[in-house]
Amino acid sequence: MQVPFLDLKAQHAPIREEIARGLAAVIDDSAFAGGKYVAEFESDFARYCGTRFAIGVSNGTESLWLCLLALGIKPGDEVITVAATFIATAEAISHAGAVPVFVDVDDRTSLMDPELLEAAITPRTKAIIPVHLYGQMADMDPILRIARAHGIPVIEDAAQAHGATYRGRHAGSLGRAGSFSFYPGKNLGAMGEAGAITTDDADLADRLRVLRDHGQRTKYNHFEIGWNARMDGMQGAVLRIKLRRLDEGNTRRRAHSEHYRSLLTGTSGIILPEIRSYGESSHHLFVVRMRERDRVIAEMAKRGISCGIHYPIPVHRQPAYATHPVAQTSLPVTERWAADVVSLPMYPELQEAQVAAAAQALKAVVAELSSPPAVAAL
Repeated sequence: MQVPFLDLKAQHAPIREEIARGLAAVIDDSAFAGGKYVAEFESDFARYCGTRFAIGVSNGTESLWLCLLALGIKPGDEVITVAATFIATAEAISHAGAVPVFVDVDDRTSLMDPELLEAAITPRTKAIIPVHLYGQMADMDPILRIARAHGIPVIEDAAQAHGATYRGRHAGSLGRAGSFSFYPGKNLGAMGEAGAITTDDADLADRLRVLRDHGQRTKYNHFEIGWNARMDGMQGAVLRIKLRRLDEGNTRRRAHSEHYRSLLTGTSGIILPEIRSYGESSHHLFVVRMRERDRVIAEMAKRGISCGIHYPIPVHRQPAYATHPVAQTSLPVTERWAADVVSLPMYPELQEAQVAAAAQALKAVVAELSSPPAVAAL
């Protein structure tokens, strides 16, 4: 059986006509850069996340970067985050002129280890960015408690956590701001690039709106040096349509995750990450850990099962940071995860038979690779 890692055609087929009508409305109104369709999505997304404001931007990386700029992060400041993430988290810090400082992750979840946070704080620490990886939120209570004690704002990197919750609150509603990516493969994906920032802080929201639009409050009156980071109207229209189906999609993802776990739990050679009881994951990815990861992926491909790796090289080991002080950082847990993590197919439209086929293929491959080679009889 062929099981793709992701199938966006299957996602769009049932809503193709509705999307076409939404895009036609944008064309009819010529509301291409910002405009009412973005504003309507911002209102809906803020309501969904449980925040006062949502600010639509052109992509997830810029949402992080603009958060840092709006909070006054400047060259020489330090921002604490994790290296178990996509490089965009660190890129945003670097492009703000600040220094990324990495703490290691919890070995059971690959999420920021709050017990390591206090020791990483210095007088130069000006922000903390926990990453809600794979759809599960970081343990926010201790992170926020430590941040408050030091007067440090927290920005949630919620790029993989659309709809995830922590003690009943949605991702993006706990920190000073929440950063979202709507890259097409996300739980809430645009038809192109888009992102958003959520916050309850009216002053921060106002500055973010200014920064995303060339620093202007009114046309041709530029009060500071900003950037062109506006969300386009077509993405706003598409995202508003898809937002109405986000919870349904996440429910299907949860069912797939539970199915995978029922089939893989107790399998020798396969480690399943822990799902914490403090909230509900958005199940953006279903990851497992094992030895000989690359051989496993190759053998799975031979069986028609497409897998991914999120992420094979942690940020502090990336060539882009080779001459940066972070390259000397010791993050043993992060590096273990990077060496043995595999992402199995996960998207709402997966069928039960496909989940079963992927799980059974994985068990067979792991068993074959762990078995000693047969010895021919003399």
